[in-house]
Amino acid sequence: MNNERYTEQVAVSDDAYQPELVEKVIRIDRVNKVVKGGKRLAFRAFVISGDQNGRVSFGLGKSKEVPAAIKKGIERAKKNLRPVALIEGTIPHDVIGDYGSTRVIIKPAKPGTGVIAGGAVRILLEAAGFKNVYAKVLGSRNAINAARAALQGLLLCKNKETEEKLRGMSLPVFYRKLEEDPRTVRSVPTEAQKQAEERNQRAAQRPRRGKPENQNARRPAK
Repeated sequence: MNNERYTEQVAVSDDAYQPELVEKVIRIDRVNKVVKGGKRLAFRAFVISGDQNGRVSFGLGKSKEVPAAIKKGIERAKKNLRPVALIEGTIPHDVIGDYGSTRVIIKPAKPGTGVIAGGAVRILLEAAGFKNVYAKVLGSRNAINAARAALQGLLLCKNKETEEKLRGMSLPVFYRKLEEDPRTVRSVPTEAQKQAEERNQRAAQRPRRGKPENQNARRPAK
């Protein structure tokens, strides 16, 4: 398999019966099939689709022409949209997704953090509607395997409302708001810290004693 071209396109579906979907072509590869008479050239398109509201999927399309391969990938992604747990722009808890030799770790983040991820994992998370989340790919960095592992991890997330019904109690929010987090508020310095800071400032203001210019110079021979 020869990777000939990498491209990224954005399109919006025109289907009146489905919500507005964001479709992105992640990569297009040239693949060869060996047959009795020789090799048959074809193209494979990898597409990620999502409604940015908790549903996302991906699709692979193969054809002898690039537009036909992209169209097949988009259609397969539309048919296989999967719901994922989305709470205030992030995930409810840490998850680890595995596929083959690829492992993807996804963690919730505070508001204002953004999507800290790369490659196909970032596009998948943005298409699902996540705004604040961390993701790290370990092992193989193949785009298709990374997207599969990330989706498998997102599907492992538990639903907050379902868990509250099963446990019979209201679960707390998994993260603190930025303005309520004590780690973001500067603590008031104590008296000892103030004295130490004053000593450091006085020491910095003192003039340093320099060595005499000819201290290390060699004396002339008599």
